[in-house]
Amino acid sequence: MNLQHQDELYMRRCLQLARKAEGNTFPNPMVGCVIVHDERIIGEGYHRKAGEPHAEVNAINSVKDQGLLKESTLYVNLEPCAHYGKTPPCSLLIRQKKIPRVVIGCKDTFSKVAGKGITMLRSTGIEVKTDVLKDESRELNRRFFVFHEQKRPYILLKWAQTRDGYMDIDRTVLEEARPTWITDDWARRMVHKWRSMEPSIMVGSITALKDNPSLTVRDWSGKNPLRVVLDRFGKLPHTLTLFNGETPTLVFSEEGTTASENVETIFLPPQANPLTSVLDELYRRDIQSVMVEGGSILLKTFLEAGLWDEARVFTGEKWFVSGIEAPVIKQKPLSWEKFGNSRLFIYRNKSLS
Repeated sequence: MNLQHQDELYMRRCLQLARKAEGNTFPNPMVGCVIVHDERIIGEGYHRKAGEPHAEVNAINSVKDQGLLKESTLYVNLEPCAHYGKTPPCSLLIRQKKIPRVVIGCKDTFSKVAGKGITMLRSTGIEVKTDVLKDESRELNRRFFVFHEQKRPYILLKWAQTRDGYMDIDRTVLEEARPTWITDDWARRMVHKWRSMEPSIMVGSITALKDNPSLTVRDWSGKNPLRVVLDRFGKLPHTLTLFNGETPTLVFSEEGTTASENVETIFLPPQANPLTSVLDELYRRDIQSVMVEGGSILLKTFLEAGLWDEARVFTGEKWFVSGIEAPVIKQKPLSWEKFGNSRLFIYRNKSLS
């Protein structure tokens, strides 16, 4: 096996390890690390949770014979950090252990790292190879990179639609305002899994009023996301489930206040773009991604503004004939798969690629 193939092989293992912590590392990225001596893995680890040791530390500590580190190669899918945060710099630890060769998946564009880790390693004669499976490494941590490079959260749109392109029937009478299910329990369970993996979830006032959603994780294990509600004119009643204080909730409004524990109102300037105001506030709070589960109006507003990174669309077998039309994405899906009684289509915003 030549060196390039060998480097790619071990980098794929790094990505596998990193993915084990999906949904648990925010605001940190997912990172896996493998240490190889004489074409044999002698240590590996991954970053399990924000505030805990980084992948490089866990991998180095897993090596039984520490003397072998001086003759080994360390693989990691993201540039080792070079700054003091909740943990010491990983680049410094690598130098102290005298590891002679480091292979990196992609550079870290976070301002406190941004090449400083590579410079720290090379300054003591360590051989550093970068951009091995770069695209795959950036893809894994796409939320992290969008957040730091575009100064906003990664925006994930999600909805379900019928085969004839409707999201809902026409529910104009409030007393009849009950959700109309298009998909089955399998899809609902997957959506709850997604919720557990994103730090925030957003709906608009129409969805909040008609569906009275909880926006929590119930059919999956994991932490509830921060609930974000866009209620520009403060018309939502405080009796809605979203205001029960069960989990932290932000309400963006030009007027009115909420009166519940664990619920915070963020004032929207009347002339400001509400989407920009929401995204700026989430960025300020270090929220790296938001899953938008809103109705047709909110989803279309994001799409028309080009403010989205990914869309996940379930298409069920039902036909509504008339009702609330679903948004239309004018590009081919990145992928699709059969999912219970529906098909799941994944889109990426090509204009941002």
